[in-house]
Amino acid sequence: MKDEKRYIGCHMSLPKGFLWTAKKAQSIGGNTFQFFTRNPRGSKAKPLDLEEIKKYEEWRKTEDFGPLFAHGSYTMNLASAKEEVRTFAFETIKDDFLRLDHLPKDTIYVFHPGSHTGQGSQKGMDWIVQSLKELKPLMEGKKISLEGMSGKGTEIGRSFEELQGILQEVDSKDLGIVLDTAHLFGAGYDIVHDLDGVLEELDEKIGLEKVNGIHLNDSIAPFGSNKDRHGILGEGLIGMEALSRFVSHPKLKHLPMNLETPGEDEDHKKEISLLREALFHLQNN
Repeated sequence: MKDEKRYIGCHMSLPKGFLWTAKKAQSIGGNTFQFFTRNPRGSKAKPLDLEEIKKYEEWRKTEDFGPLFAHGSYTMNLASAKEEVRTFAFETIKDDFLRLDHLPKDTIYVFHPGSHTGQGSQKGMDWIVQSLKELKPLMEGKKISLEGMSGKGTEIGRSFEELQGILQEVDSKDLGIVLDTAHLFGAGYDIVHDLDGVLEELDEKIGLEKVNGIHLNDSIAPFGSNKDRHGILGEGLIGMEALSRFVSHPKLKHLPMNLETPGEDEDHKKEISLLREALFHLQNN
């Protein structure tokens, strides 16, 4: 019982390159995966093996394998009050954008907008916009995505208004968003009881066409808590029924998705199987 038309995967490491990891994803029921572009807690990035990437792209021509998610480092903060922190983030993202030129064209790059560190959201957003405007030429033809956040601390991107504020000012057809179910729930968007209402608001304030993909996570943090605590699918406060409705919704069902839940490959294999089975039943009942 599985729906082969859906691109579902999870976050994975790249110990032996893209082709090896793609086959590993297939072995656990996935047909996409997410990877870090560099050390998630630092800035170091391994040199790209262009021959290996070429082999992956050749392999993919014969496989039903979806777009990859390339996740930027957590250390990047374009909204910081400190100039040296913003400069580090700018140079790191610039390097990521350049590296994307060597990856499959449909790769979805996703990064956290940043934290204003006490300056206020508007000032933090202004810093983000300034950097992204400067980087616009490097975005061309790519799927660059701000991640919606839960709103912990001074995070920017906790609301559709904040995300739209950045998108509108940068004004790039190549800049969109990635939705995270746990973040939406933590930020106070009721995807459990009022999914249609949430999606209507999203469409009105941002535009559904701007959504590039989904991070599918349950949440062990309460609704509206502004906390970011990912849970195993079906074992958190969102629940399997609501998560299945979310990813099977007519306005979202075309989007690729990746899990960022706790556990190892075998745990993710169970989650992917559970999700595919739930989607199969939703489609056939």
